[in-house]
Amino acid sequence: MTVQNHQHHQLPELEAGLASLPCETATFGMGCFWGPDARFGALAGVLRTRTGYAGGTTENPTYKEMGDHTETIEVDFDPSIISYEETLRHFWRSHYPNRDAYRGRQYISLLRFHDEKQEAAVERIKGEMEAELGFSIETEIAPFEGFTLAEERHQKYYLKRYPGALNQLECMAPEPSILTDSIFAARLNGFVKGFGNREALLEEISGWPIRPEAREQLKEKLKHMKW
Repeated sequence: MTVQNHQHHQLPELEAGLASLPCETATFGMGCFWGPDARFGALAGVLRTRTGYAGGTTENPTYKEMGDHTETIEVDFDPSIISYEETLRHFWRSHYPNRDAYRGRQYISLLRFHDEKQEAAVERIKGEMEAELGFSIETEIAPFEGFTLAEERHQKYYLKRYPGALNQLECMAPEPSILTDSIFAARLNGFVKGFGNREALLEEISGWPIRPEAREQLKEKLKHMKW
């Protein structure tokens, strides 16, 4: 008789194998950062998403005292699954890239490249997207100079609007801060916002380079979650 192991592990332990994947970072400002955090969090190949503040000079920006910074997301992704060029296409197709600073710099279209390779890709894809969109892109583009993580309540914002779902995740994430860097939480945050679907996510999890029992635990959690 086989005795099943019902021990539950926390998300960082379940996702431990993902740390060895190749990883690059993209930094985007696309208006209010809650939506982009969910949109990018739903994409296969994205490993982590974070909301925060970038692009300005004000020290220690906060949501209430942002100064000259912009609401921004950082996206860690596996370039063997999703290229930087593809993240750029998602970026420009998913917001209106202008500099209409009706609330200062808080919601402007902003991009910070992390190296010369990214800079070259930005110029190449910007031209491609201007041809596709039919207008001039006004995104503020500059080298990356820093990113300040937003307060915890702004991380995985849409997922946190479902307290029932959070209660079901409590055994995996007893502290809400665990959700910030979790790939599973990123996918759930996108899912509740309407990006992606359960079947595709179950299939994706089957291919994650984590322990087989960890894959099964995450898939069982997803199958039985009530929203």
